[in-house]
Amino acid sequence: MTTPNTRILLGIIGAAHGIKGEVRITSHTADPEAIASYGPLETDRPGLSIVIESARLNKTVLVARLKGVADRTAAEKLNGVSLFIDRNRLPAHDDEDDFYHADLIGLDARLETGVSIGEVVALPNYGAGDLLEIRDPRSGDTFLYPFTKAVVPEVRVSDGYLTIAPPLDAEPGEEEPD
Repeated sequence: MTTPNTRILLGIIGAAHGIKGEVRITSHTADPEAIASYGPLETDRPGLSIVIESARLNKTVLVARLKGVADRTAAEKLNGVSLFIDRNRLPAHDDEDDFYHADLIGLDARLETGVSIGEVVALPNYGAGDLLEIRDPRSGDTFLYPFTKAVVPEVRVSDGYLTIAPPLDAEPGEEEPD
């Protein structure tokens, strides 16, 4: 088993699908069906690994058959299980503009002037696109920025930072106008 900091989250098992043991999976891979090609996946449950025998897209969700899961009751017990892979099993990037979201956690977030505004602590996605969550080291407050090229024009993983161009000329900590 790998250490938690070398694991990459590939997906999360959701609700059971039908009565024959299939599950819905929220896949975090570029091609949602590719999650099935990685072989055995580690989980957040001690001693449990998952093998995806088959997967298909059904509208916006991946429906998968898992090895050893033959009925709805067994599938329901897996709801919420996170699926991980060791970082070294993922392909290397050919382009410096390509990176995994996990590479961004811990990067220093700087304004275009070079002033540090905090550290990237998470990359949530609530359905409207990826966000960068930046924690201000002075106050401990966190700020969310859209993870778009306009707002994050530069990502320098090898140098340990990324650049934030706050939208609407708002600086971290400023109040929005009424």
